[in-house]
Amino acid sequence: MTVSLESRPALARGSRLQFDEVRGDHNLLFPEGVVRLNSTAVEVLGLCDGTRTVAAIIDLLQEKYVGADIAADVRELIASIAATGLIVVD
Repeated sequence: MTVSLESRPALARGSRLQFDEVRGDHNLLFPEGVVRLNSTAVEVLGLCDGTRTVAAIIDLLQEKYVGADIAADVRELIASIAATGLIVVD
């Protein structure tokens, strides 16, 4: 799946991010199960609210991680999770 810079990703209906205080990790919960996430994925998915474009998400993260070339990684992460149906991309 290819994700354009103009796409506006959002968590799929019924999916949500949650921090598991017992295990100390972040999860993406959905009706059929749970996906454990690393901190990078949590940060990207936390910005996928359906209003921000992929370009805006990249820009926000570039401000935080100055000098890091993250654009391809962000697009790849969004595309791979969208391919599972856990986020939707318009």
